[in-house]
Amino acid sequence: QFQPSLCLTEISPLAQTLAAAMAAATSPAVAFSGATAAAMPKPARHPLPRHQPVSRRALPARVVRCCAASPAATSAAPPATALRPWGPSEPRKGADILVEALERCGIVDVFAYPGGASMEIHQALTRSPVITNHLFRHEQGEAFAASGVPRRMIGTDAFQETPIVEVTRSITKHNYLVLDVEDIPRVIQEAFFLASSGRPGPVLVDIPKDIQQQMAVPVWDTPMSLPGYIARLPKPPSTESLEQVLRLVGESRRPILYVGGGCAASGEELRRFVELTGIPVTTTLMGLGNFPSDDPLSLRMLGMHGTVYANYAVDKADLLLAFGVRFDDRVTGKIEAFASRSKIVHIDIDPAEIGKNKQPHVSICADVKLALQGLNDLLNGSKAQQGLDFGPWHKELDQQKREFPLGFKTFGEAIPPQYAIQVLDELTKGEAIIATGVGQHQMWAAQYYTYKRPRQWLSSSGLGAMGFGLPAAAGAAVANPGVTVVDIDGDGSFLMNIQELALIRIENLPVKVMILNNQHLGMVVQWEDRFYKANRAHTYLGNPENESEIYPDFVTIAKGFNVPAVRVTKKSEVTAAIKKMLETPGPYLLDIIVPHQEHVLPMIPSGGAFKDMIMEGDGRTS
Repeated sequence: QFQPSLCLTEISPLAQTLAAAMAAATSPAVAFSGATAAAMPKPARHPLPRHQPVSRRALPARVVRCCAASPAATSAAPPATALRPWGPSEPRKGADILVEALERCGIVDVFAYPGGASMEIHQALTRSPVITNHLFRHEQGEAFAASGVPRRMIGTDAFQETPIVEVTRSITKHNYLVLDVEDIPRVIQEAFFLASSGRPGPVLVDIPKDIQQQMAVPVWDTPMSLPGYIARLPKPPSTESLEQVLRLVGESRRPILYVGGGCAASGEELRRFVELTGIPVTTTLMGLGNFPSDDPLSLRMLGMHGTVYANYAVDKADLLLAFGVRFDDRVTGKIEAFASRSKIVHIDIDPAEIGKNKQPHVSICADVKLALQGLNDLLNGSKAQQGLDFGPWHKELDQQKREFPLGFKTFGEAIPPQYAIQVLDELTKGEAIIATGVGQHQMWAAQYYTYKRPRQWLSSSGLGAMGFGLPAAAGAAVANPGVTVVDIDGDGSFLMNIQELALIRIENLPVKVMILNNQHLGMVVQWEDRFYKANRAHTYLGNPENESEIYPDFVTIAKGFNVPAVRVTKKSEVTAAIKKMLETPGPYLLDIIVPHQEHVLPMIPSGGAFKDMIMEGDGRTS
């Protein structure tokens, strides 16, 4: 569910999507200029013949757990093969040193797209006895699958040359330009350590083609050289600061936990903290699954399209415990009105996030996991824990849940998109990994599916990267064999990376694509309805010459990729169609035609506050 990932890619074709893929990363990532490859450490497995498709491997189902690359975590040297005749002290190309360095970091899967500047790396990959490449059909797809990204010859305006280090400096955690082939082992080791320590984030390593071609004898035990970075890593939280947080909890009567993506590695500790305190929990879009959304103390998502009761709780709370969050505008709306009655405790590993948008009363710059462990240790069996009683607050919020549940209207046999997601949730028992594109379908997937564990929800979230859903789902299927993976997508987002149907078919990945097809850019249409008098400005995606037909025909296109596909247009057909989709081995596409007049509700307008929440209306009435 969580692993550092690597993306190797040629730069010029990918420069336009680099920022999207980097910012959309849901796990630490290391990006290598030169080839599109996302590499993921996994448990060891037997080497496979290079010709054997991934789809035909007999792999047991397993959960991939969090791992951080570090000097102590590197594995032994990979075995010599006929394709690698050199001994430990014999020279080999820089590209081979790179690939062997990846193997020593535990990498077994990469997402890579070849080109002239990256051929050396791809040639070296074919000599690897353990690494398998997954060939997506667009560099963008490779990047989204890895949730990370990026290539270059230096300074001559050569073919596909882009100053990628400079281009990506503001959207990566760190950059390397390798000018000496002997630096590759150290740089790879440092890159994975940087990507997975502190606040996880993308690291780019630019390896020019001439460096890939140089011969050298690698020195694998070269120590890392990151004294400044290591010195700046947050220290464990002090007992005094944690006791201060618990004093505020003890004094409060209406506390709320506001949990974000920064708690993705702290799910167990978070659940224990809630058990000990009884504090209700609301999550951001990035935080879905970090606390089970079917728990009685869950208020589900807050913010622009969050539940009424979650936003009510934040508005009425007297203490806001903000753990692993950044107070972004889609959550806060009008910032001065957000949690205006609350004392605020902000815990985050990144000092840049503390006080950036909302000034806290108490701040702790530390790993949330360590902070929660410390809080739980202080609470266990303590008088402070025994004195906590938020029963009246629970009853107040339960009343809000009864009065303002999530809901939708039905219109004959027209298929409400929310209903389709509810059916999927029931048939999968809330256990599937869900990926999405961007738009209304993304918000409905957040609202109506049940998320029980971290990393179960894959979305570009704040970046809004359309086309993210299908390649992200494919990456999840590679990393989690045996787990159901569903791309809930819109017709606009799906079309942006439709070519990745080829990858999921060729590798026989069990990715189920469920398109909520309204023939429009639905979220933009909703804003047109609400704020622009329903004036349509380039938001219709169908064929203007024949609006009665479904265009494009995703079912026919999918069959061209040899992916089974079905279209449904009636509500009575939905349950059987989704059941068939889930039961069909391998990839599957289900095209569900939904009305474009449907709106995502509730909705707090941009820059608005809780009092401005919209709870009724749609394109039929607005």
